[in-house]
Amino acid sequence: MADNRDETPDATERDTHVDAAEGALLRADDVVAGYVPGVNILNGAGLYCHEGELVGIIGPNGAGKSTLLKALFGLVKVSSGTVTLGGSDITHKRPDALVSAGVGFVPQNNNVFPSLTIKENMQMGVYQSPKKFSERFDFVAELFPALKDRASQRAGSLSGGERQMVAMGRALMMEPSVLLLDEPSAGLSPVLQDEVFVQTRRINRAGVSVVMVEQNARRCLQICDRGYVMDQGKNAYTGTGEELINDPKVIELYLGTLAKA
Repeated sequence: MADNRDETPDATERDTHVDAAEGALLRADDVVAGYVPGVNILNGAGLYCHEGELVGIIGPNGAGKSTLLKALFGLVKVSSGTVTLGGSDITHKRPDALVSAGVGFVPQNNNVFPSLTIKENMQMGVYQSPKKFSERFDFVAELFPALKDRASQRAGSLSGGERQMVAMGRALMMEPSVLLLDEPSAGLSPVLQDEVFVQTRRINRAGVSVVMVEQNARRCLQICDRGYVMDQGKNAYTGTGEELINDPKVIELYLGTLAKA
């Protein structure tokens, strides 16, 4: 894809980003990372998420969207740049430490324990603080009543949409301040995709900040407070969901191929 944008943002754009990111709950600055030493997928990517926000990340395949989420959660080594949570540096913390610190993560694939029941999956979500189980399961059941009604059913017998519900619920068991969702609607029917977006907004309105990578670009921008368009491992555009969904450049370069009617 031809790229007519400047290679680096000017000083004014950088200053605007820094000012807007002040006090952010979760923040990443100039992150460079990849899966193989010397081969970078992220080339100076950054984002911020304030308390109570729902932030969406869209972009073409291979843009580095999921890699950024994994870098935030300690699953991909960051070679330069910083990630902070509540002002504290978490750049090189392990995923288990991040869970304890208040970061939840729902991967795109293999995100439930299929041989375990729904209740046992929820127990795995709170294994670091088992005494919290009853309180947190009640909270999750308010968001997803079906989980409590079918608590004894094995997760492997559930539909794709139901498994996604279990995965989200388990990630909420440790009371995260921010939830990272990696393409939660992938592989689902249009009806189930819409339900996932409704559930995501419900989680956000319950007080959990959300950063969501999504392949259904238009639907993502419709529900998010702010969005990022990634391309070639860095931010190409950013703005409110409404601004991006109506931006002629974003429509021309991305929404025409990414959006689903």
